[in-house]
Amino acid sequence: MNDIFGKALLDYYNGNYTEDIITSTSISNDDVLPLPYLFRPYSGMPKLEQKALQLVKGTILDVGCGAGSHSLYLQEKEYNVKAIDISKGAIEVSRQRGIVNAKVLNILDETETFDTILLLMNGTGIFQEIIQVSKYLNHLKKLLNPNGQLLIDSSDIKYMYEDDDGGLWIDTNTHYYGELDYFISYKGEKERPMKWLYLDFNTLKLACETVGLKCELVMKGEHFDYLARLS
Repeated sequence: MNDIFGKALLDYYNGNYTEDIITSTSISNDDVLPLPYLFRPYSGMPKLEQKALQLVKGTILDVGCGAGSHSLYLQEKEYNVKAIDISKGAIEVSRQRGIVNAKVLNILDETETFDTILLLMNGTGIFQEIIQVSKYLNHLKKLLNPNGQLLIDSSDIKYMYEDDDGGLWIDTNTHYYGELDYFISYKGEKERPMKWLYLDFNTLKLACETVGLKCELVMKGEHFDYLARLS
């Protein structure tokens, strides 16, 4: 991994902001991911994220923390937060922004336990493929203290397959429709495509039930997105 994402965050934080990250997926064209958005304060966050931050309790693990905006807000509220990301640049920026406990770490290598685990900005993305959901959920379950909770958001992207008449062009013989290849580029440099998973709520709920987690819908967003609480 070239850590293009990390480079972009470092550029922005160090005053070298000249362009944004470009993202695309196997079913969508280029889209701009504005770097300032990744440094947004609480007031600039979508309602789903604000809601998740209101629901936290106890010790917190922020998974895929990016530039650390969620962790920073919680740390200012005097919560004990650990921020992790697989991007070295992201963790460097998080530390420079003042996050006390930030580590380069894959969630599957985490061994500590927490009262709240946050997986925000399409938290189901890190599961990569439908076949891996149970593996990740089982591992996350082990990281929860008794009465702990996991707050996760995602979207049902079925709408991306609709034609003009409202019909769907999903090939049901292939993989689950929320499994995408995710591409990012920055300043002409391309990252190797990642597998990225958008999970509709019912599929998430079913997966949770099979591993012994309770899954409740906390809130629906404005565009097929939702926040769920797993316990």
